[in-house]
Amino acid sequence: MILSVSRRTDIPAFYSDWFFNRFQAGFVDIRNPMNIHQISRVKVTPDVVDCIVFWTKNAQPMLSRLNDLADYKYYFQYTINPYDTKIEPNVPRKIEVISTFKKLSDTIGPDRVIWRYDPILISDIIDVNYHIKYFAELSNRLAGYTNRCIISFIDLYKKTITNTRHLNIREPSIQEINQLALELKRIADKHGITLQSCSEKIDLEEQGIKHGSCIDPYLIEDLCGYHLNVKKDKNQRNECRCIESIDIGAYNTCCHSCSYCYANFNNNRVKLQHSQHIKTSSLLIGEATQEDTIKERPVKTLKVNTLF
Repeated sequence: MILSVSRRTDIPAFYSDWFFNRFQAGFVDIRNPMNIHQISRVKVTPDVVDCIVFWTKNAQPMLSRLNDLADYKYYFQYTINPYDTKIEPNVPRKIEVISTFKKLSDTIGPDRVIWRYDPILISDIIDVNYHIKYFAELSNRLAGYTNRCIISFIDLYKKTITNTRHLNIREPSIQEINQLALELKRIADKHGITLQSCSEKIDLEEQGIKHGSCIDPYLIEDLCGYHLNVKKDKNQRNECRCIESIDIGAYNTCCHSCSYCYANFNNNRVKLQHSQHIKTSSLLIGEATQEDTIKERPVKTLKVNTLF
């Protein structure tokens, strides 16, 4: 079983105490976002968890407790973007984010800290040259602390259009994407960083950028030391190459409040739900009630045979 922690919210940044409490308890409860009274109980002990994939913009709250994960295989998808507080209101200052990124890499190794430059957007003040300048700056600072960078270009869904209207954000054109791909690849190569794309319809292989997987079967197999019996995650977009995982997060709970976020629909809803968080609860938000039905989720064995 692979756990995603989490595409829906930044658990390392805002809910790390809850996360460690759940792993000490040996299980976590997850509300079905399509049926709120349906709860899945998932066992999270080392014998059933093949790998944990963390998604974060700030791993600082977890740094002092990584030893608690000694019996687990895991890696981080770590987002560092070139945006200010108008777009990412509650993300710490870049100098702090980069410092934490480096400390994490020093602890677990650069192969297990993957830099996300995502999403790439264009606005009245953010153009191609802006991205080239700041990607070069970030690459220079992160060189040696990560071996891979995943990029993706913003998709303006209805909810993100609403949340970004005041910023005049738009999707890059095909011409801008191709120009950026060439320049970012050149910069990444200079700093020894492999550049991959994420869930992109456009093929960037001519620029030397291969389609990547955020929940990557090859990286996970290397970490685990065995082959995996896995399939593509059918719940993700067609272009997504991630393998199946169980996400333990919840929508409308990330307090970074990034304007482009697809997982937050309403900031008032985020504030309400965050106020209902109980670090000792089995659920990320609130507690189970008599109206809820809790069913234990079957554990799927992924191990096929050892690699070495």
